[in-house]
Amino acid sequence: MTRRRSETLQSILFLICVLGLWQAATVAFNISPVIFPAPSKIAVRFYQLIATGQIWPHFFATLTSILSGFGIGIVAGVVVGAMVSLMPWFERLIYPYLVALQSVPKIAIAPLFVLWFGYGVMSKVVITGLVCFFPVLVSVIAGFNSTDRDQLEMMKSFGASRWQTLRRLRIPAALVLIFAGIEIAAVLAVIGAVVGEFVGAQQGLGYLITALNFSLDVPGVFAVLIFLSAIGICLHAVVRILGRRLVFWIHRDAAPLVG
Repeated sequence: MTRRRSETLQSILFLICVLGLWQAATVAFNISPVIFPAPSKIAVRFYQLIATGQIWPHFFATLTSILSGFGIGIVAGVVVGAMVSLMPWFERLIYPYLVALQSVPKIAIAPLFVLWFGYGVMSKVVITGLVCFFPVLVSVIAGFNSTDRDQLEMMKSFGASRWQTLRRLRIPAALVLIFAGIEIAAVLAVIGAVVGEFVGAQQGLGYLITALNFSLDVPGVFAVLIFLSAIGICLHAVVRILGRRLVFWIHRDAAPLVG
């Protein structure tokens, strides 16, 4: 615990040093806030967005898109990944097309989703889910395929059914890699939602960034970016904590040496 507190303190001190140098540089070189605002101006704008309540409708709209798309991407990735891993014919049939779909830049197809699903939350949820889908898919496939062959043969020799093998061996063995993919998806979910809001939205943090940028309110843009970063950090932290709880046999502290 002492080591963890020390690392946290070092991280906070590093942030304070960076902000201090940033503030000093903007003052020393007289940099315009329109080009690169000082941390003090960003902090003031951050407080104004909260105090006036301007940020909250956009915040909750983006958070809804992120969480909904994130959940859909996880479910779809786990289901399709399991099917690809357990049914070789399904992998040969569909996996190349999934790779091709992932290779298409999401910013290029986002206008199509807005056209199909409208300017509301649905198009952002679909884009976010699509962005989150592939990392989870790959981690599920890698996790299932990493199951020890000797253990599989042992389960078969004891007469275990495919469902029993899946539930008692394949899924527990794959959880570490699955949660690694979900952690990646947690960060990408924020990007996916904002991309959808950039293309076309009536509200959301991405929409607010576009509006603030149009009015040259650069400190406001930075303040909104802080909100987006906070969402990503919190979502990633929740996934990590959940992973440590579920995959408790992997996340263990090293035993102290005696003697």
